[in-house]
Amino acid sequence: MTAVRLPQGRSGLSGRASRIPIRQILCLVPLALVLVVAVRHHDVLLAGFGHLAKAQWPWLVAAIGVTCLTWVAAAVTRQGALVERLPVRRLLATQFAAGAANHLLPTGLGASAVNLRFMTVCGVPLARSSAALALYLLAESIARVGLLLALLVAFPGALRLGALLPDMAAGPLMLAAGAVLCVVVVVLAAVRRVRTAVLSFLRTALTEARSVHTRPARVLALWGGSLSFPLLQAAGLTTVGLALGLDVPVAHMVVAYLAATVAVALIPTPGGIGSVEAALVIALVAAGGPVAVATAVVLAFRIITVWLPLLPGALTLGALVRLKVI
Repeated sequence: MTAVRLPQGRSGLSGRASRIPIRQILCLVPLALVLVVAVRHHDVLLAGFGHLAKAQWPWLVAAIGVTCLTWVAAAVTRQGALVERLPVRRLLATQFAAGAANHLLPTGLGASAVNLRFMTVCGVPLARSSAALALYLLAESIARVGLLLALLVAFPGALRLGALLPDMAAGPLMLAAGAVLCVVVVVLAAVRRVRTAVLSFLRTALTEARSVHTRPARVLALWGGSLSFPLLQAAGLTTVGLALGLDVPVAHMVVAYLAATVAVALIPTPGGIGSVEAALVIALVAAGGPVAVATAVVLAFRIITVWLPLLPGALTLGALVRLKVI
């Protein structure tokens, strides 16, 4: 009896065919998310573009230029948090794509995931990539809060803090922070594996931070970029405010932006969409701006910084996935 021989290579072809669509689907996921977010927030888009049509264009061009510089500042800071030299062009493209991912996923998770994957693809071990990511987030947070405190000291009348944080809200916020801290302490004390993992990560992070701070170029990049990033973001809001005639001093607009972003950092919404707008409007009103003009400024600002780069950022993200850069 003669055995029937199957054609060679069929299983390999079918295996490749089953793998190819997965990466193609992953490339399309960012575009689908952009469509979903745009449909959900179409009213914001329409209102924002309407306000842009009435603005002074030279200031809007300046706002777009400042927004582009924020991606450069983010790339510089990312490089400063890591000893190894990363490919410059890919690093900059990754920050542009990470900005889109950050607006499509809960705040901070999108950009962190993209950058973590980028560093591991570049050959940095996962533990050290995570440590560099933590150092970046820590440096950016310290710089943002430090700038806010310094400006509040320099301009004590910049904000009416009572409008931002009513008296009744201080108690619940303190209780919530204390409860979270207690839960963390209990988990670390009770679960040995978690405690071991956290201590191991802290050792790695401290070693990485010491290595970075022995190199003057990395220190300059890390802290210079960390200070430049929020200042450039605040400059974007300020230029939009000038474009729409917001009657608030420039320094007060900067303080309002920093205060709003610090306050909203703890709210886990996609890219802060919704929460950021509300916080910025409240902060600008607390700085002395009329409600109607402050709302127009925030909507126009979010169009420039979020919605205009969102589609090209998603396309860049898909391309980076396809090219296996991330």
